[in-house]
Amino acid sequence: MQITRQADYALRAMLYLARHEQTRSKPNWKPATTSKIAEEKLIPSSFLAKIISQLSIARLVNTIRGASGGVILARDPENISLLDVVEAIDGPITLCECTKDASLCSFGSNCPLHEVWCETQNELVEKLRSVSLAYLTAREEVLTG
Repeated sequence: MQITRQADYALRAMLYLARHEQTRSKPNWKPATTSKIAEEKLIPSSFLAKIISQLSIARLVNTIRGASGGVILARDPENISLLDVVEAIDGPITLCECTKDASLCSFGSNCPLHEVWCETQNELVEKLRSVSLAYLTAREEVLTG
């Protein structure tokens, strides 16, 4: 399993927005522009527009039109997890078809892998659910000094 490029870009954009939220108290603060996000996070602009649309549909970001418009987080960074973002872009995490529906397995209840796949998927989902954007922005500050 590999995270899609689109989900990776979405996570980068969301981290940018979480960091941008930290500056909201500064004078002349404005929502982040997609062009600035694309430039700083090395995301193709046309691809970012599609990603922002998906994040907006998932109610993770709000878009504001007009000269002072841009993009802002729809919730506090503490309340947005990696799982929220990945699933907004890629849909539910599924390691194998059988983890969604055991009847899809050719070996049925005799499959020795089914339990392992289900446990692994659950552990991955829980880990992604437990990591918030706020945690990651704090971690980024530690790493960059």
